[in-house]
Amino acid sequence: MATVIRVESAADPRLADYVGLREATLRHLLETERGVFIAEGSKVIRRALAAGYPPRSFLLAERWLAELADIVEPLDAPVYVVSEQLAAEVTGFHVHRGALASLHRVSRHGVADVLSGRRAMVLEDLVDHTNVGAIIRNAAGLGWDGLLVSAHCADPLYRRSVKVSMGTVFSLPWARLEPRAAIGDLLHGAGFRVAALALSDDAVDLADFAATVTPQDRVAVLLGTEGHGLSDAWVAAADAVVRIPMRAGVDSLNVAATSAIAGYVLA
Repeated sequence: MATVIRVESAADPRLADYVGLREATLRHLLETERGVFIAEGSKVIRRALAAGYPPRSFLLAERWLAELADIVEPLDAPVYVVSEQLAAEVTGFHVHRGALASLHRVSRHGVADVLSGRRAMVLEDLVDHTNVGAIIRNAAGLGWDGLLVSAHCADPLYRRSVKVSMGTVFSLPWARLEPRAAIGDLLHGAGFRVAALALSDDAVDLADFAATVTPQDRVAVLLGTEGHGLSDAWVAAADAVVRIPMRAGVDSLNVAATSAIAGYVLA
């Protein structure tokens, strides 16, 4: 059974997992070192637990204790109950959803699992956790089978990514690639047609590429970093360079918006 502990000091060492959640770089190091990640909000916490991630602890405002009682009480994990002011002091932001959980990271899928599907999105070195979370939600919502992220891509289990994905990161199979992975060999070896979303003189319109795709085809879409897009090596590995036609002098869309359009058209 869960142990409910009321905490009144932000310096309490038992709250260490929740300190400074706004510091992305620091959190990445700490969460990797501890093997944990943070889920925020009742719905996201429920989805994480339902997916089988073991809880390490919970940090709840008083009003959320009853809301989550059905899932928290049977668990062998401490529940730290704090005021909303103390939660903000510890985490560095207003925890407006009133509930946080620290959970153990579990490797649930490998690259081969993602490549066993029919549709996959592949992210190269994205740095914005919000974009990663939004792409995960888009992929899951549009029926794609999985996601691969490059070795240096932002963490799909970082708190912001998890929150923006609305917990779909727990249901969509995803895996991290090895450094310097030969993306073309990997995807072609698994039978995928590879489309690179990039600005290029030889790029074809998304609709024209989609017209060549059959329901039986396995398709992988490559999406690049927010600043420079895909690397030359990843573009060269693709079977086709694809663009979404733009107007009004705009050259491209945000990468998350691009994933939604491409995901819908190619689903």
